[in-house]
Amino acid sequence: MLTAVLCLIACQLIGELVREAFHLPIPGPVIGMFLLAAALALRGGRADGAIPPFLEKVAETLIGHMGLLFIPAGVGVIAEAGLLRQQWLPIVAALLGSTFLSLAVTGLAMHWLTRSSGRQERGDLSLAKHPRGRS
Repeated sequence: MLTAVLCLIACQLIGELVREAFHLPIPGPVIGMFLLAAALALRGGRADGAIPPFLEKVAETLIGHMGLLFIPAGVGVIAEAGLLRQQWLPIVAALLGSTFLSLAVTGLAMHWLTRSSGRQERGDLSLAKHPRGRS
């Protein structure tokens, strides 16, 4: 488990360094997790997509305790209750707008992916029924 925790911390550190070096508006841990995902996707010769067992165990443990990880965010919301009361309209508009936008993008991506995968599955069958040159 220590190796996996050190791997996660190293990815977070690299993400922070990348953020600082390029002055990016994205949090360092997010960049680090993208780098970790890319490293797992591109690691040498592993096409099965399996996560290394040492990393999987730590990830499952963290997911199991995810509720505890939201406590600091909840405390921050309570601490800023006065600001939330003053600025509730732009906050609600941003929440609704971002929710609608993410639903629309997810729906369009799923539509595009299922259409393209459906074409690949039907590829040979549709060509056999309708050879080129005939209508």
